[in-house]
Amino acid sequence: MTNKYVIDSIPGDGIGVDVTDVAMRMVDAVAELHDFSIEWRIRDWNSDLYKKTGRMMPVDGIEQLATGDGIYLGAVGTPDVPDDITLWGLLIPLRRKFDQYINLRPMRLLPGVKGSMPGLESLDVVVVRENVEGEYSTIGGRFGTGTPEEFALQEAVFTRKGITRVAHYAAKIAASRNGKLVSATKSNGIIHSMPFWDEVVAETLAEYPAVEVEKVLIDALAARVVMKPTTLSTIVASNLFGDILSDLVAGVAGSIGIAPSANLNPERRFPSMFEPVHGSAPDIAGKGIANPIGALWAAAMMLEHLGETAGAQSLTKAFESALADGIATPDLGGTATTESFADAVRERLS
Repeated sequence: MTNKYVIDSIPGDGIGVDVTDVAMRMVDAVAELHDFSIEWRIRDWNSDLYKKTGRMMPVDGIEQLATGDGIYLGAVGTPDVPDDITLWGLLIPLRRKFDQYINLRPMRLLPGVKGSMPGLESLDVVVVRENVEGEYSTIGGRFGTGTPEEFALQEAVFTRKGITRVAHYAAKIAASRNGKLVSATKSNGIIHSMPFWDEVVAETLAEYPAVEVEKVLIDALAARVVMKPTTLSTIVASNLFGDILSDLVAGVAGSIGIAPSANLNPERRFPSMFEPVHGSAPDIAGKGIANPIGALWAAAMMLEHLGETAGAQSLTKAFESALADGIATPDLGGTATTESFADAVRERLS
């Protein structure tokens, strides 16, 4: 056995459990074919744990995960626990404690999948999202609670370091593709942070003369994703804008159930985390119909990050081949179950 990796799996809630289970089995099958192995450390950190202990993960959860080679997350959230608790109790602390400042979200039209309009065959977009600052900040508060004058104050945080490093990463991604980069902004309306974003992105991109950068206002860019998505290749965006745009691209490409995500610490000082973009979908949890493609694609991104390129390609080709043969879950217009789709993928691994 050439390489052995320790991966912490956090299935989470709802369909997170459903898709993580089958994805781990597919990764193990790929590992057997490509001469490496995964030691999975299953972490039952979820909303049930919160209801029992008041925490989404143990006090020493960060320390436990720090000894692994990566983190594989399903999805978190249940109707009886507020979303801000599940998100800020698990996902966001992991991103920030491990300085996973790049959120990489690729999306393309997959074989056999019908997108939102004709002519999407060339759709291939990568959203590079700043992942640890921006609009997702704890600075602020609520004041005058329960009074007619009650108000909430929320501060966004944009640092030169944060913008510079995500712009560098996005420029390198764009250079490896078609050399075109779109920067999402709203500098006509958000008077301080967005002009600062524009300035730092422009300064950083000056170091990449082969990359053409286009500054686009977020509202116009959202319309462009819907109406002319094939004119886009690489997008760099702040935390909030990148989150929304990547979901929108996934919708155009057929379903949010197919969208993967990598939370990266590019310097590899800390473990990176891989997850499907979709939520826990409690309405279909346990019914066996959740689409596992986002989880499988995220797993392939994890293998790529670990250096197991052949294994990543094997897994990707297998789920693409299943789709091309007309095998799909209900969200893509098919009749396959989560398990039967996974079986089809397993048969196509090589």
